[in-house]
Amino acid sequence: MTELPKNLLANPTLDRWLSVDENGICVRSGKVELGQGISTAMAVIAASELRVDPKEIRMGRVDTLTAPNEGYTAGSFSIEQGGPALRVAAAMTRELFAEAAAARLGAKPDEIVVENGLFRLPSKNETFSYRDLADAVDLRVDVRQRPFPKLLGLSESADGLLRPDLPAKLKGAAYIHDVRLPGMLFGRVLRPAAPNLRLVSFDKAKVQSMPGVVAVVQIGAFAGVVAKRDEQALAAVEAARRSASWKKTHTLPEDDDAQSWMDAIAVEPHQVEVAEGAAPPGRRTSARYSRPYLLHAPIGPSCAIAEWREGKLTVYTHSQGIYPLQVQMARVLGIDLSEITVIHAHGAGCYGHNGADDVALDAALLAREVNAPVMVMWSRADEMTWSPHGAAMRVELQATQDESGRIIDWSCQVESTPHLARPGMGTAANLLAASEIGSPAAVEEKIDSPSVPATNFKVADRGGDRNARPIYALPRLTILHHELPQGPLRSSAMRALGAHLNVFVIENFLDELAAGYGIDPLEFRLRHLEDPRAIRVLTAAAELANWDPQEAGGEGIGRGIGMARYKNSGAYYACVARVEIDEDVRLISVHGAVDAGHVIHPDGLRNQIEGGVIQAASWTLKERAGWNENGFTVQSWDDYPIFGFADVPQIETVIIRSTEPSLGVGEAAAGPVAAAIGNAVAHALGVRIRQMPITRDRIMAAMMGG
Repeated sequence: MTELPKNLLANPTLDRWLSVDENGICVRSGKVELGQGISTAMAVIAASELRVDPKEIRMGRVDTLTAPNEGYTAGSFSIEQGGPALRVAAAMTRELFAEAAAARLGAKPDEIVVENGLFRLPSKNETFSYRDLADAVDLRVDVRQRPFPKLLGLSESADGLLRPDLPAKLKGAAYIHDVRLPGMLFGRVLRPAAPNLRLVSFDKAKVQSMPGVVAVVQIGAFAGVVAKRDEQALAAVEAARRSASWKKTHTLPEDDDAQSWMDAIAVEPHQVEVAEGAAPPGRRTSARYSRPYLLHAPIGPSCAIAEWREGKLTVYTHSQGIYPLQVQMARVLGIDLSEITVIHAHGAGCYGHNGADDVALDAALLAREVNAPVMVMWSRADEMTWSPHGAAMRVELQATQDESGRIIDWSCQVESTPHLARPGMGTAANLLAASEIGSPAAVEEKIDSPSVPATNFKVADRGGDRNARPIYALPRLTILHHELPQGPLRSSAMRALGAHLNVFVIENFLDELAAGYGIDPLEFRLRHLEDPRAIRVLTAAAELANWDPQEAGGEGIGRGIGMARYKNSGAYYACVARVEIDEDVRLISVHGAVDAGHVIHPDGLRNQIEGGVIQAASWTLKERAGWNENGFTVQSWDDYPIFGFADVPQIETVIIRSTEPSLGVGEAAAGPVAAAIGNAVAHALGVRIRQMPITRDRIMAAMMGG
């Protein structure tokens, strides 16, 4: 590493990243903590370059006043992109302090040694700490004017380091829902029960007369109440619902397993890769796979706090992109960017775009009507219906094999609703209330439903086509991505984006192709792999799981394999899943191997992989969101089963250590785990399920030939 990392160039003054005072060392990152342990990893990176114990690092608040602007915390980019930026900033800081120590000791900077946070000359006993030198060092330095620093911590990691954010979370007082500001009021919002309804009116006078109600707000189709207590606000908004009248904006198509509604939407494909000429002759196989809309379904619903003072707005939010949210809220509210401060607060875990950004605007709109801070929390039904969903997808595959079974041609067509509709992506504000109040910033192009902001933001391998390109060495590829405008349900980013289905599709199709020639699935993959890191991860997972090519499967017992390199540029992960099928599919075990380059915090990496295993298994075996003529079919946990403690399988993960650059792992497991489960079910039953979730009904239909 000799060039300045791009995140550092975007925030080029050192005092944006670090500060030192009588309280010690404060480190700031633009990457937010959302349960993935990133604040711990960043502390380790900074400590390794500053040459101090990680426990000496205090991680600063992530806000738009002080923290570097690193965009979204998403895409497994925090360690991969934010880590190098912080590393170089910390190393430059260390060198500035070494220069200050050298001046006091009458030495040259390269003669100074720093150990355990103390600067000294080897020939003298006198030492100086960072605190001792703080007054002599000005960190308002442009990194572009400094020489590239010597990096001392590239080989270091923190085995066994405990996450400092966990004690407060385990005691139940760490989340935005727990915050109480002086004089704070509570708000709730009124939204329809169907995505094609828009509010016309409700009995405001009756709601205003209810106990504790401070304000009743309607701006266009946006409506909400503010009360002294949360239960009063909730009762008031339910009363508003009973008196509300709605108008239908459009007719919803039928929701079916084949996702036939996609057929009516014609979209020009984005050509990821297109092979020239006619396909070579050989055995041709084709298949179609799909997944439904999915929900983030966080245990704690989306929540935000907003306060207006002298025309300026402060927002507390668990958004994964506080700077983009700041920009879009300024547009919608018609105020200058400098008049909004956005502060990140911990929220219930979510990997992607849930309702956190939307509820922040809700809170700002309601707080503008009262002279007090207002907390707005969505109801469970709000979260299950109006929070952006994980995109619905279909994939068609065709492959040609030669006489030996080797793949000589591969063709893939992906159809998906948007995976990228966060605030700031595309030209629309992408905030729910923006369209309801009729803000010009809400609309990118004319769409059927004014309550759903549209996006057509395309970036290769970052949306529906993520991981559509196989990791395998295939001589001829055609990959097309049809990104539909917003479908019947609002969709945006969810953990792994298109990789969840695309890897499931690729890896299941490989098993189908291998079976056609009687080749062991592991051997078939190895024949088509050239990347040595991929080969190593695949074989390590197989060895950990005691893979036996002769294992017959059948009678409800099976095992399957899946692998991928996330985004074909991130971490490698491969796994073997074992299932037992009786009334339902029960996931018995997942044995996996991961290569994420240099590992900063092994416990954090393992946490990310194993949490990803559980979430991917839940998506693949249980979860489905949809609609009918009455509106959303999922409004509570009763409508949306997820993995519980009893469903958690045995999970074993081997970490392949490497000196390669660090890679993020937060989303690496989603596709391979889904694929391994799909292949295990096929191995157990002799039939393949190509639609998620893999439920008893779908298994029975497949076994009956339906």
